Amino acid sequence: MLPEVELLDRVIAIVRAAGALVMAVYATEFKVASKPDASPVTEADHRAGALLEAELARIAPAVPVVCEEAAGDGHVPRVGERFWLVDPLDGTREFIARNGEFTINVALVAGGEPLLGVVLAPAAGRLFAGAAGVGAFEEVAERRTRLACRRAPDVGLTVVSSRAHGDREALAAFLAGRAIAAELAVGSSLKFCMLAGGVADLYPRFGRTMEWDTAAGHAVLRFAGGRVSCLDGSELRYGKPGFVNPPFVASGGAA
Repeated sequence: MLPEVELLDRVIAIVRAAGALVMAVYATEFKVASKPDASPVTEADHRAGALLEAELARIAPAVPVVCEEAAGDGHVPRVGERFWLVDPLDGTREFIARNGEFTINVALVAGGEPLLGVVLAPAAGRLFAGAAGVGAFEEVAERRTRLACRRAPDVGLTVVSSRAHGDREALAAFLAGRAIAAELAVGSSLKFCMLAGGVADLYPRFGRTMEWDTAAGHAVLRFAGGRVSCLDGSELRYGKPGFVNPPFVASGGAA
């Protein structure tokens, strides 16, 4: 396995290539199909997934790749200490709505923890990354800017939640008694990146998520100084049965 610094650069190049495929489909009158769970899927999901699986296998042949689209078709490899988690198009509903709030997520998990993560928002031209020994940064037009969570402002927290999913009643109950300055609805894993960039403070999630939805954003947030916790306070971990997450709270700084 390559050192994290070199590996991260290789993964960024692969994710940008997948982003180009996604945007090529985005520019067309693409068709929308349904998965067995009734969630939408497009040609962009499949094309990006195939590229990411092939290229990750090329740079790390011994590391299994768990990809959302392949898993949906029943192709889930046996994972060990290290494995990749890939969501080739996180926020397919946002993609279909053409609001730009969709991402490509790639994470490397080691010992149940996200060791490296890349989140690309191709429509916005924004890439977020984080890795052990590197920290977290945003890369726009080949320029990298360090990411760091902020301390919660005295005026109150900025809370982000899912635009298309989630439990509004559970969220309201969780936030009761807290000073809230703003609540924002945002698609895909961009919510983690907002915390990492110091523009939001809290992302509670009570609806269903899968590990490939969260691992890359978790890595970016983790290496920017934030945390993703289960409701019992333990750190969210990866490699769980079925790759299903429990409810969690992502937080930045002292939120």
